[in-house]
Amino acid sequence: MAPPAYGSSTAAIHGGRGLAGPAPRGLSTPLFQSTAFEAGGGSPDAWAYTRLGNPTVAAVASRLACLEGTEEALLLASGMAAISSTLLALVPPGGTVVASRELYGETTALLADDLARLGIRSVFVAVDDHDGWRRELARGADVLYVETISNPLLRVADLGALAALARAAGAVAVVDSTLASPVNVRPVEHGFDVVLHSATKYLNGHSDVVAGAVAGAGALLAPIARRAERLGGCLDPHAAFLLERGLKTLSLRMERHNASAALLARHLEAHPEVEAASHPLLPSHPDYLLAQRLLAGGSGVVSARVRGGNERAERLLGSLRLIRSAQTLGGAETLVSLPHRAGAGVLPGTLRLAVGLEDVEDLVWDLEQALASTSSPEGPARVGRPTAAATDAHREP
Repeated sequence: MAPPAYGSSTAAIHGGRGLAGPAPRGLSTPLFQSTAFEAGGGSPDAWAYTRLGNPTVAAVASRLACLEGTEEALLLASGMAAISSTLLALVPPGGTVVASRELYGETTALLADDLARLGIRSVFVAVDDHDGWRRELARGADVLYVETISNPLLRVADLGALAALARAAGAVAVVDSTLASPVNVRPVEHGFDVVLHSATKYLNGHSDVVAGAVAGAGALLAPIARRAERLGGCLDPHAAFLLERGLKTLSLRMERHNASAALLARHLEAHPEVEAASHPLLPSHPDYLLAQRLLAGGSGVVSARVRGGNERAERLLGSLRLIRSAQTLGGAETLVSLPHRAGAGVLPGTLRLAVGLEDVEDLVWDLEQALASTSSPEGPARVGRPTAAATDAHREP
């Protein structure tokens, strides 16, 4: 009998090809922390040099491909290595990328600055402007580029509609699905050709690995792999070993991220000191109906705009006792950052909360006391005490 199509939890633990050969079958993939391999070692893949390929990295990449439902996957040194290698491989000099306006800032800079120097034209379209996508793609495009859930505005892309537009125009549909993860959506099932991840985030989930991933059909990934080899974008084998450890709990972690973020978003939206809150599964979100149809969960990121602008937001960061300020997401700990960028549609006073795995009651308490303590120049207001569990958690601020 053919094996079943595994669910996300099973694929994260058992998916992929594993290692070939007569080596003992460990419960974890062996770590080949070696720069090179002896010639004639008997490997069917003829491993030679880790920049070109490594058994540990390949085994973990195969598991990710199983998770995404693709033929192959590549693991690279960072999310930006995955993005840059993919675009440089798929877009020729003089070619065109039609991309969403709502992108991670470094991706926008790569398209508008670095690729422009190579003669690659980038056109930016609002994620929900399907007439604009159709018009710009019809003018000739090599790649359509979008994020499943945008960072930090949390707009949701209609993957099926955009994939159909790309196919009609003869463009390769590429999506960065970092904020969604393959637990919440598999973009290839909606017609996308290439799926990117900053594996630093949810795929690893422990704030201790920097990695990137590319998943798709083998024929599309082959030129991306060659470009990454030449640019030196290989992932260290030990990072791949740690990434596999994180993948095994991805589904469980995403359940908590999804649930806690949705609860915090509802709480913040109703708070008198918050002007607006954004999460894909809030009914007030502009893409709420699409998110309900497309996503199994809304991810663990919440945006909230506090009264008082950036000055208030900065004071609030200093008043938090449990939630920490850092520029990443997807780990076990809840983090907050100020993503305000002039001209990018992120208004002053906006906070990006990357909701972790703590007890959500403790996170609510921490946000409540920080909002109260910064509500006026006179100093902290009185706030109710947290639950007993929260009290224990805050003995060491």
